[in-house]
Amino acid sequence: MNAISTPASGLAACAPLDSRHLNGGQQLAVKYFSVAIVLFLAQLLFGLLAGIQFIWPGFLFETLDFSVNRMVHINAMVVWMLYGFIGAVYWFLEEESGTDIAGLKYGNLAFWVLTAAVTVVVLVYLLVQTGPGNDTTRWLINEGREYIEAPRWADIGIVAVMLVFFYNVAGTFSKGRWSGISGVLTLDLVALAGLYLAGMFYSTNISVDQYWWWWVIHLWVEATWEVLVGCIMAWSLMKLIGARRQIVQTWLYIEVALMFGSGILGLGHHYFWIGTPEYWLTIGGFFSALEPIPLVAMVVHSVYDAGVHKFRSTNHPALAWIIAHTFGNFLGAGVWGFMHTLPQINLYTHGTQWSASHGHLAFFGAYATIIIAFFYLAIQRWRGGVWMGGGLPDNGWKWKWAMGLLNLGVMGMTVALLIAGYEQSFIERAVEGSTWGGYFAGQNHPWFEQAMHWRMVFGLMTFAGALLLAWDLLTIGACESRDELVIEEH
Repeated sequence: MNAISTPASGLAACAPLDSRHLNGGQQLAVKYFSVAIVLFLAQLLFGLLAGIQFIWPGFLFETLDFSVNRMVHINAMVVWMLYGFIGAVYWFLEEESGTDIAGLKYGNLAFWVLTAAVTVVVLVYLLVQTGPGNDTTRWLINEGREYIEAPRWADIGIVAVMLVFFYNVAGTFSKGRWSGISGVLTLDLVALAGLYLAGMFYSTNISVDQYWWWWVIHLWVEATWEVLVGCIMAWSLMKLIGARRQIVQTWLYIEVALMFGSGILGLGHHYFWIGTPEYWLTIGGFFSALEPIPLVAMVVHSVYDAGVHKFRSTNHPALAWIIAHTFGNFLGAGVWGFMHTLPQINLYTHGTQWSASHGHLAFFGAYATIIIAFFYLAIQRWRGGVWMGGGLPDNGWKWKWAMGLLNLGVMGMTVALLIAGYEQSFIERAVEGSTWGGYFAGQNHPWFEQAMHWRMVFGLMTFAGALLLAWDLLTIGACESRDELVIEEH
């Protein structure tokens, strides 16, 4: 049974944010969350610049070229989500383990090292931008690999930070208490550090190089990140609605089994066009079809648990974002991914805006939503455990509008890019046979041009939602005098 306490007054009105009542891990998490928000806004800003250049190609030409804007847009997305995940783990680490974090001073040092490295890499992207294809460029400027353009020194730094992170987590659980969540999390962090090493191989054979590159893009992001999300989701559901630990841990085990069992072989759906053997067409296509199954399970599980408790929770914004996560994860990563994964379809859609459509919805639905939910969990405790249920001042319009604008904006961009991708698949691939003439015919088609304009409209909507989200996180609960609703799982 779940014991639900009623809210009581007693907190000082308009109290400023105060980290003194947070434990060491939570204070470190606040630093990660703060940088994550800044990088989230940067990601959207550079995405808007790249979107403008689709409509007006001469915009900022030879100052901030499209390739640079797109690179910063994608890398900022990867890094801010990584900051969000690390922060979420630090946030619940001491509570889950029942002890102080092992080596917390090293964790704080790793945060400053990572943040300094990210700053230097971004400045190099913006100011130096590119260099000749030699070892110096690879080590100091840009590796030239899409999505993982970070220079080699930064690659090594990322792995080093992940190893410190692993030490903090594994060492803490080793001296404290273990649980199903802690076991899955610890093993996943081994993969989080190890799989990134696959992107540090270099080969002059493009098929070999792309083979290892996909191990980072698919398994590092789609597998290890998904398991991290599962751990964060399990803990959040227990905190928000009092879900039983046995239930969330069981679904977590199932998710891990299906994600790795199908994900490793499903990785083959990326091998279709890089010169690998033909058998990957069948293997990759079949096992990719299994990958959405744990995502469906997460949807059913979360909605069922929320319904059983009549959606009564300690934190309405966080619960709303978790529900958005379950549907966004299923639609973006599952439905939108699978609709063009089979090789018979992928032959026409690979490398078109169809892929970008899937990418936008998948990353937002699967990752951004759960991190934003955790932001609200953190801000509630950071405010001293204030009321964040129903009846918020101004009816909580800021978080509701921010959520609406962000979700509608991303969904609008997704549909616009899907239309553009459909047009490319038909004109450029099916009719023109992937020729240069077909490429330019596709790019100049009215459907493509209109889709790019609509993508820009919805991109501005998304950016407005992000600004409103940042405003709400800075102000929500600031003048609240009621204590939080507490739901405990027995």
